[in-house]
Amino acid sequence: MKDRLEQVKARIKKAADACQRPLDSIRLIAVTKTMPAEVVKEAIATGVTDLGENYIQEAREKINRLATANVDWHFIGHLQSNKAKYAVRLFDLIHSVDSISLAEQLLKEAEKQERKIEVLLQFNVSGEESKFGFDPKNIENICEKISGLPKIRVNGLMTIAPFTSNTKILTECFSNLRKLFQKISTWQLKNFNLKYLSMGMSNDYKIAIAEGSNMLRIGTAIFGPRI
Repeated sequence: MKDRLEQVKARIKKAADACQRPLDSIRLIAVTKTMPAEVVKEAIATGVTDLGENYIQEAREKINRLATANVDWHFIGHLQSNKAKYAVRLFDLIHSVDSISLAEQLLKEAEKQERKIEVLLQFNVSGEESKFGFDPKNIENICEKISGLPKIRVNGLMTIAPFTSNTKILTECFSNLRKLFQKISTWQLKNFNLKYLSMGMSNDYKIAIAEGSNMLRIGTAIFGPRI
């Protein structure tokens, strides 16, 4: 795992150098879903500081067992509204806010727990029916409504690209999210502080970097194939 992690970091650096971006401007999230706590602990020992989980129940056990670790936990999977209270309690950043109703439920839980919650807005820029995410066509209405939710801090945008080796399709997907990011950044929106473009996974992160990603969600390339 340590060797794979170093290889990933080297590839990230190469991709960053190619577009004249500093390596430290890109945040690597090691996706630890299905990995036992012992493996996650080993990853932390190798220098991983950001961990991504997809499932609340699985994550809760690991986060509790590794409570003393100095890391940030990211929720990157589809979040059901009835699990919002756990997400607010457990995670430092929620990447996958994909509906107004979910944002409102997160607000209720944040108010109950007397804390602010940092989130990213997930957009379905590929238009795939199987993907979750806001429709980019409704961007103004979405941002206006969410900006009115106190205790919800929007730190950026996220998308999941199609699973394909077609460079043109991937480039277009990531470029579209970047354009949304740039557009929203020009608006004066309360509770918005856009700084993260969360896009790019094990099979497409080099293309994502070229299109401006500064937050990568990488699992398989670090931990190997999921069993």
